[in-house]
Amino acid sequence: MRFNHLPTTDLTGKRVLYRADLNVPLDDAGAIADDTRIRAALPGIRRVLEAGATVLLTSHLGRPTEGEPKPVDTLAPVARRLGELLGRRIPLQLNWVDGGFDVEPGQIVMLENCRLVRGERANSESLAQRMAALCDIYVNDAVSTAHRKETSVHALALAAPYACAGPLMSAELEALDEALVSPRRPLVAIVGGAKVSAKLDILHNLADKVDQLILGGGIANTFLLAAGLPVGKSLVEADQVEEARRIIIKLAVRGALVPLPSDVVVAKEFSASAIPHIKDVREVEPDDMILDIGPRTAQRLAVALGAARTIVWNGPLGVFEYEAFAEGTRTVGQAIADTRAMTLAGGDDTIAAIKKFGLADRLGYVSTASGAFLACLGGKRLPAVEALITRANS
Repeated sequence: MRFNHLPTTDLTGKRVLYRADLNVPLDDAGAIADDTRIRAALPGIRRVLEAGATVLLTSHLGRPTEGEPKPVDTLAPVARRLGELLGRRIPLQLNWVDGGFDVEPGQIVMLENCRLVRGERANSESLAQRMAALCDIYVNDAVSTAHRKETSVHALALAAPYACAGPLMSAELEALDEALVSPRRPLVAIVGGAKVSAKLDILHNLADKVDQLILGGGIANTFLLAAGLPVGKSLVEADQVEEARRIIIKLAVRGALVPLPSDVVVAKEFSASAIPHIKDVREVEPDDMILDIGPRTAQRLAVALGAARTIVWNGPLGVFEYEAFAEGTRTVGQAIADTRAMTLAGGDDTIAAIKKFGLADRLGYVSTASGAFLACLGGKRLPAVEALITRANS
């Protein structure tokens, strides 16, 4: 895909409206609980500042009611933390849409929560024109909101004098393109999670692309049931069995594989203290709960991943939060980290597993885009990206 990248020259004195994702979690006292997103945005923000631009930085925070600001909605804690990281004070500008405030070249101001502005959620063209009047260059680096059709990520990109992707957005789009549009083969995808219904678009879209589709969690249980295998009292969606069969057939027609578990780890209850038992998948009893793939299956999948040249990972293979049922996800995660394949991982549970097993530095690209990442895996068009592509081709 073709889109404009953040310029590295000719930014001196330019007014840059920088839309970042600084939607950080806050604790009960209103303090930042995790500044990962602020740190991730830092290199791009620093780049435009050091190039001598006037930086007008904004982000959403939470889901406030437009035009009705509350203390919990303010970006003030974000401005303070970013200022600490940059080593400078960052003022917070309220009621910023129509301008009327001064910022010198090489300086930065935080524009208050863009989701407080009336018309943001509606993707207002008139609001976009007012925002566009503030800048010479618009930068969208809020990759996690790429699936939204809101003013600050869509209409503004179409209205600004020049629109481009920031470094986080560029890296995400390039990784997605490499993994899903022009992958090196074999292409293997791992999809875990609780429900087939929640990831139906992803499963169908990947079934059209991959050479192997590895399944885990409740999703795998539903596919086991579709294959006529016992699942006991495991988490399963009986109403999605026919859908699972359709996906298996779709893959089989293309000569692709769905390597279902041959052994599993079961317990009689769902708890951290549950006693695990390894069983052949055909020996699951009516009162068993499948909570992980078994060691034989994990090793077989590790071998398959070792032969892959592109790997897409979304979702754990079992209840990895409980140590007794973490080995399947750990083994598969290690296999992904050990491969020489292009690797792309994303999704909240996947990132949690990556952190737990210390794999972050050994994977090719880890997406923090959450909803936008899942939408892209499901084959959906991302409005914010479409706007950037339109501008690059206009």
